[in-house]
Amino acid sequence: MSYDKIKSLIEQQLAEIRAAGLYKTERVLLGPQGGSIRVAQGTAINLCANNYLGLANHPAIVEAAAHAVRMRGYGMASVRFICGTQDLHKDLERAITSFLGAGDTILYSSCFDANTGLFETLLGEDDAVLSDALNHASVIDGIRLCKAQRYRYAHGDMADLEKGLRETAGRRIRLIATDGVFSMDGDFARLDAIVELAERYGAIVMVDDSHATGFIGPTGRGTPELFGVADKVDLITSTLGKAVGGGTGGFTAGRRELIELLRQRSRPYLFSNAGRAASCGGGWRRTRGS
Repeated sequence: MSYDKIKSLIEQQLAEIRAAGLYKTERVLLGPQGGSIRVAQGTAINLCANNYLGLANHPAIVEAAAHAVRMRGYGMASVRFICGTQDLHKDLERAITSFLGAGDTILYSSCFDANTGLFETLLGEDDAVLSDALNHASVIDGIRLCKAQRYRYAHGDMADLEKGLRETAGRRIRLIATDGVFSMDGDFARLDAIVELAERYGAIVMVDDSHATGFIGPTGRGTPELFGVADKVDLITSTLGKAVGGGTGGFTAGRRELIELLRQRSRPYLFSNAGRAASCGGGWRRTRGS
């Protein structure tokens, strides 16, 4: 069989992963997500989820999600621009827009999709993207999909970022991409300094704020609020899967014109089923704070 040779190559790769101690197994939960979880061996304290505010099994969130399913069904079976948009999608987009003080918001099935659908839509061969070295894998993959010139600046190094801005001075659009809170180290992007450089060199700023939305900043509006630059960050990508209830779904919020262009050309948005009513209902309840 033609697969036999390929199978041996795959098995070799899997063996190498195991030998390196990098083979991943999944711990099966026998109940809801929480600080205390039930597994096959019994009860365990859970310190490794991103359920920062403990809302993944909050009764109000669960009831809002269940009510949405009862009223609007299990799934859309379609993409948004054909017949896959419900009032719940628009309600959640408006709620996120209001919460973040943005111009508009577009929903995705995950923040990974939001990031992979962003860069290739906004940037072309005449543009440049400057990315922090420790950005999330979804940001890295999204940048790989676009044809813009790429500049990878050392983590949190504003001098290196400024060097990149100088080197890309001739580009049409320059976009600085950074995590707000870096997922592995837990440190913050220096958004005040990043915004200052962006204004000086005529660039725009995109922040993946997945590990901050909902609980970082004086009112939980994330790292732009924490650094006092919420009105100067052009694009925020984030998730419903952490502090915003712990469900599936992501979004991009930002300047109205940029979001409008994403609705027209962002491939993960155009060619993926609309988000489920449960995620919209639970996310709306959490974002509205009621």
